[in-house]
Amino acid sequence: MLYTEIPTQRPVTPLLDEVDHPQQLRQLEQGQLTQVADELRQFILYAAGQSGGHFGANLGVIELTVALHYSFNTPHDRLIWDVGHQAYPHKALTGRREQLTTIRAQHGLAAFPAREESVFDTFGVGHSSTAISAGLGMSLARRYQQNPCEVVCIVGDGAMTAGMAFEAMNDAVAHDADLIVVLNDNDMSISCSTGGFAKHLAAIWEHGHSVNINDEGEAYVQPHPQWTYNSRLHQSATDAADNLFKAIGFDYFGPFDGHDVEQLVNVFNALKKRKGPRLVHVYTKKGKGFKPAEADPITYHAITKIAPVATAPAKKLPPKYSDVFGQWLCDQAEQDDRLLAITPAMCEGSGMVKFAKQYPERFFDVAIAEQHAVTLAAGMACEGLKPVVAIYSTFLQRGYDQLIHDVALQNLDVTFGIDRAGLVGEDGPTHAGAYDYAYMRTVPNMVIMAPKDENECRQMLHTAYLHHGPAAVRYPRGNGVGVEIQQTLTALEIGKAEIVAEYHAEYDEQISILAFGSRVTAAIEAAIQLSKMHDIGVRVINMRFVKPLDEQIIRDFAEKTSLFVTVEEHAVMAGAGSAVNEFLAKAQILKPILNLGLADSFLAQATHAQMLQNCGLDAEGIQKAIEKVWLKLVQTA
Repeated sequence: MLYTEIPTQRPVTPLLDEVDHPQQLRQLEQGQLTQVADELRQFILYAAGQSGGHFGANLGVIELTVALHYSFNTPHDRLIWDVGHQAYPHKALTGRREQLTTIRAQHGLAAFPAREESVFDTFGVGHSSTAISAGLGMSLARRYQQNPCEVVCIVGDGAMTAGMAFEAMNDAVAHDADLIVVLNDNDMSISCSTGGFAKHLAAIWEHGHSVNINDEGEAYVQPHPQWTYNSRLHQSATDAADNLFKAIGFDYFGPFDGHDVEQLVNVFNALKKRKGPRLVHVYTKKGKGFKPAEADPITYHAITKIAPVATAPAKKLPPKYSDVFGQWLCDQAEQDDRLLAITPAMCEGSGMVKFAKQYPERFFDVAIAEQHAVTLAAGMACEGLKPVVAIYSTFLQRGYDQLIHDVALQNLDVTFGIDRAGLVGEDGPTHAGAYDYAYMRTVPNMVIMAPKDENECRQMLHTAYLHHGPAAVRYPRGNGVGVEIQQTLTALEIGKAEIVAEYHAEYDEQISILAFGSRVTAAIEAAIQLSKMHDIGVRVINMRFVKPLDEQIIRDFAEKTSLFVTVEEHAVMAGAGSAVNEFLAKAQILKPILNLGLADSFLAQATHAQMLQNCGLDAEGIQKAIEKVWLKLVQTA
């Protein structure tokens, strides 16, 4: 059934309501599974509308999820969902159906599979391409323990583009591991899949034959129905039985219709009669069953919750930082034809759609391959060009060796636009950009900047681009603070901070707040309240640069400062505040210092505002933390 609207009332799902555990699903007749799948699709539409979150990928795996839990003895048999964008139906079938409307909310279900949430979530995920490695580890561990089970890894074609997936497949064959990989081929990651691997999958499909499996587990080749494969990628047909997976050493079966739940059950049941590395290739449609998502799977990768009917006109929001980056990219490219732009499958999220259309010959989407993206940029820089890598903070972690060895060691001219820095709200700890100051500032030759607002972000990107060497600008998810964006591109002085607020500068007792990036505005608000409520002078310094640190401005105010405070939306440990501590120690400046930032723990999902409040990094939290320390200093003076 094809739906055109997201229901706002819980649908009637009588058969689904009987399933609170996969064991109850397995008690149904196989012929009832189509109804279960249809009711589950209706429920996912409703739940996603209530909570927001990942959308198209979940609709695309409804039948696959039902077939997997029906065919395999979960949780004894292990299901590992790669990335986890598509795990909502899995959660609904494993005792969490009525909680699904709380997904991504504070104290609600996690946005991705989480081991602490359910025994059915066998591996915690959020980043792509980890499932086969984890599944192989589980399979080999169970072999060693002489307690075998089926281990099934569900991996999208987009996630298959990462080198880690092929490293794991190569190792699985080396160990002749009992492992099943289900390749969920929908010609998409978040954007359309690109590259030679996507062309290979298209060729397998377009050949017109599939490798089927009979009830005894024996393989045979047969013509498959001519389903429409809406790929823009074409190459000459290849034999379905002679493909990359078989060449590696996997037994290959497919491609199969991933929306034929009864056929999938038959395939999985037969597959259990074989051992060793096995791959099942299924074709699914992202957004299946919801007409708008089928037509536009990129837009419907994720949705916001359905808002109540507005009683007043919506307030116009400032531009998103990703859009500021995207506009700067176009403007800078217009001035300099040496600029090339690289993204690891994050074109839309990083604000690069306009650039990709305007400068297609200068845009490189390398698929989910963060390590390759960084070294690709290094190679371009070696030839005198000026590559810009747009990447999320949490994903640059995956390219850390390349950042050190391939870019910084050679002092190559690469600019990094680091999006989603700091807390990311409902996506939770897997996507939080809480460690980039720490992992970058220890690397020689790196310049690291953090803007206080959207205009400063634009100017810092220009500054980083003009700098001869590796330079990074890290900016938060979401909208700017509402300042006017200057169209003229003006480079900042490297390593130079600025005073942005000063109250009662004539007082002898002074607090100097050294604020980094997104916390500057909140620090100013806290400073205003502190100066009103206490007989003390307060200044706020927008540090701008984490590396090189403006040591001179700290020296200039050290004598008049009774308490230094550092504030950052980053882990305190090894962060920007730690850099200040290291300088004060080196300079033998003995002053009390308070470091405010993220504690040494992973923060559960909530809204961004709730997370800031929970960890004391909103204006009120900053004010109270400073007051607490200041009052102790006054009492002991």
